[in-house]
Amino acid sequence: MRAALAASLVVVAALAGCTTAAPEPVTLTVLASSELADLAPVLADLRRDTGVELKLDRRGTVRASDDLAAGVDHDLAWLATNRYLRLKAADLPLSTSTMISPLVLGVKAGKADVVRDASWADVASRAAAGELRFGMADPRVSGSGMAALIGVATAAAGTGAALRAEDVTCDKLQGFLTGRVFGAAGAAEVGDEYVQRQDEVDAVVAYESTVLSLNASGQLREPLEVVYPRDGIVLSDYPLMLLKPDKRAAYDRVVDWLRSPSAQRAIMERTFRRPSDPQVPRVEALREPIGTALYFPGTQAVVDTLLAAYDRAGQSGRVVFVLDHSTSMAGARIAGLREAFATLSRAGGFDRFRLGETVVLVRFAGTVKEERSVVVRGAADLEALAVALTSADLADDGTAIWSALDHAYRVVGDGTVVLMTDGENNAGMSAEEFLAAWPHPPARTYAIRFGEADPVELDRVARATGGRVVDAGSGSLLEAVKEIRGCR
Repeated sequence: MRAALAASLVVVAALAGCTTAAPEPVTLTVLASSELADLAPVLADLRRDTGVELKLDRRGTVRASDDLAAGVDHDLAWLATNRYLRLKAADLPLSTSTMISPLVLGVKAGKADVVRDASWADVASRAAAGELRFGMADPRVSGSGMAALIGVATAAAGTGAALRAEDVTCDKLQGFLTGRVFGAAGAAEVGDEYVQRQDEVDAVVAYESTVLSLNASGQLREPLEVVYPRDGIVLSDYPLMLLKPDKRAAYDRVVDWLRSPSAQRAIMERTFRRPSDPQVPRVEALREPIGTALYFPGTQAVVDTLLAAYDRAGQSGRVVFVLDHSTSMAGARIAGLREAFATLSRAGGFDRFRLGETVVLVRFAGTVKEERSVVVRGAADLEALAVALTSADLADDGTAIWSALDHAYRVVGDGTVVLMTDGENNAGMSAEEFLAAWPHPPARTYAIRFGEADPVELDRVARATGGRVVDAGSGSLLEAVKEIRGCR
């Protein structure tokens, strides 16, 4: 009997040794990007396996980063990226990447040929020409919306490096934003908005995960093709950040679980985000190479400049070109001017004329010879600009630069003036009289100088208006026009 009792005690002890105590339950508050609502089933599994419940307080990534920098009382933060926080905070909290999703274009299959294998420049060009209408998230709130602006502006700068504020001072985002039909409140909302307004647009600018989720939703009348801009991608790696060091033990439990192969597969299969662990095999929809990652801006000033450009996008725009048609322009100079306008009127690049923009041509010699205004609604309006310049005669009655500029200021409104001249002022107002007449210039003047035009006088007046001089003699006239064309 004693032997039997001893044996039973051994069995009980063995069973006790095999019993694993349930993990201590913990609840952590998390400041999270809005799109992480789709992780609810994954977080339920996390709670079951680790005892840690994550209570998400969801906001747009940009806004959440601002709130985080100002100070919040959350235990953790889980944002699409910590780059916006890095611009505001000297020290980043402990962070661990959990999953990856690039910013892409989701384009209707019937429209995909227009932008397949496209660069950001191609997308901007198509949008400016009215050939691509899209929805995106509001960059003032959402990381995906800001990532779109960064992609376009970085491509426009053409430096191959991180954007600087001076790269976007003369922003070239307006053509791209011409195609924007709606700006949703955040990355989570952009998909819902697209479903509601899919007949109004050709595409959506969003995370890859959003586009693939839309295709799988059964709510689209036409599937979306994923387009990865070939000149660079903005990536989000969803770092989980520890805000309160005393929660480190629970944080480690969460990170270990999220980074496990089974959790990485669950995230991928349920949300279409790529695993942060390269060893986890990807589902077929996520095997497409995403190309080169773009540099992220290094200063808050760049982000502020991009947001200012976005806020101006609703303005249709107005630019007045003041063109010297004196006889000294005969030959190569007038031919170069006409070619520059012909190129600006054709599709291509960031600097073309845009739909809805008002373009005013003021031709002058000894006096103002003609004023012609065109609102760009389509190809016919652009052709009218080219015809107006091609058919214009030159005059030999002098060069009244400042009188012509005075005329332009009376019609420019809140637009921009571009002055092109090759001569010295010898008729009408003097530079001093012009500056006295306009002590607070209503618009910037950008002067393109070539030939014998007085560089000192042009520079003095241009700078007084907040503009500058570009010397066409040091490069092509077209490049000079394009350099200042983006300045608003």
